[in-house]
Amino acid sequence: MNRKTSLFVTLTTMALAFCAPHAIAQGAAKPDLAKAKEIAQGICAACHGADGNSAVAVNPNLAGQGADYITRQLQHFKSGVRANAIMQGMVAALTPADMTALGIYYAQQKPKLLTAKDPALAKAGQMLYRAGNTANGLPACSACHLPNGVGVPSNFPRLSGQHADYTYAQLKAFKAGERGNDKDGVDVNGKIMRDIAMRLDDAQMKALADFSAGLR
Repeated sequence: MNRKTSLFVTLTTMALAFCAPHAIAQGAAKPDLAKAKEIAQGICAACHGADGNSAVAVNPNLAGQGADYITRQLQHFKSGVRANAIMQGMVAALTPADMTALGIYYAQQKPKLLTAKDPALAKAGQMLYRAGNTANGLPACSACHLPNGVGVPSNFPRLSGQHADYTYAQLKAFKAGERGNDKDGVDVNGKIMRDIAMRLDDAQMKALADFSAGLR
């Protein structure tokens, strides 16, 4: 087993072990999607759009994103695992049920498809996304986010249709230790991405962000 394969196996095993799909316990209250819609359209829409498709490239598109992934990120913002003053203010009043319902609501919305903006960047990004980089053990992004970029809903987020500016900013945050660096080890996926981002230079991060936005 080579270094690249070993890294992928190790990281994926960690993610699947610690980030099992969220399930509604038998007998638990049914998610209040009507309330989730009110919250999404009354509060979240200012940054993420009424249907989860953000008009501002620095704010992520949430439409079509995995329900469990969204819920987990909301939990991380509320607990401080992810530090963002705006989002921590937004989630302060949300209950666990609200966060679960919001995840389901956004997962049900239709994402708008985007395209890569720079052909040269997209070509470089495609090579990394599909094959990784054997020189430094970087695994292919498609291994976790899938060839079409839709991700694995409970563990790995959708990249297809995500704003390149946002994806690039998150890769930089992972590399800088601003994500995936919690002391309690709660953000397992974040730790995976921190290790991945450490193997990317700035140009590669921009290339991956541009290419992944246009995945189908």
